[in-house]
Amino acid sequence: MSETVPQAESGPAVEDASPHADHRPQSPSGRLVVFLGGRVRYAVALECVERVLPMIAISPLPGAPEVVLGVINLRGRVVGVVDPGRRLGLDPRAYGLSSHLLIVRTRRRTLAIATDGVLGLAEALMDAVVPATVVLAGHTPVAGVAALPDGVLLIHDIDSFVTPDEEGQLDQALGGRR
Repeated sequence: MSETVPQAESGPAVEDASPHADHRPQSPSGRLVVFLGGRVRYAVALECVERVLPMIAISPLPGAPEVVLGVINLRGRVVGVVDPGRRLGLDPRAYGLSSHLLIVRTRRRTLAIATDGVLGLAEALMDAVVPATVVLAGHTPVAGVAALPDGVLLIHDIDSFVTPDEEGQLDQALGGRR
């Protein structure tokens, strides 16, 4: 990784985007924000990332889907916090004060992804990315798997991170607020 993503104390990782900003479809290659969840390295397209924040208190949200840890108040917006490990069927885990939240925009809403740390930016080249369907079975929010010189990277398709059923559950739990 040649660059690092600034932490919230020094400002946003990227310019804030309005909820109605043009959101281009993401591809499993290009500029990626790389983060840790346990021992697994994940990435999302840089264009989907609003900012990185230090971990803050997450409020429980009764009725939320299992992938949702709870919610935070982000400048007056109620934002669901999701766990990438839970999304992939891994055991639930606790996030501590040294953890971070990666604020991302999907086509439908803003989400916070709980991470053990944001490692920085990476460039995934097309020839290094294998489509997820070749490696993983069934529905997965992983768009591709990149074989990088220092290991494997699971590249999330942030728009499919929360399923349509989970979107409905989350909307209901939030009382219709996004």
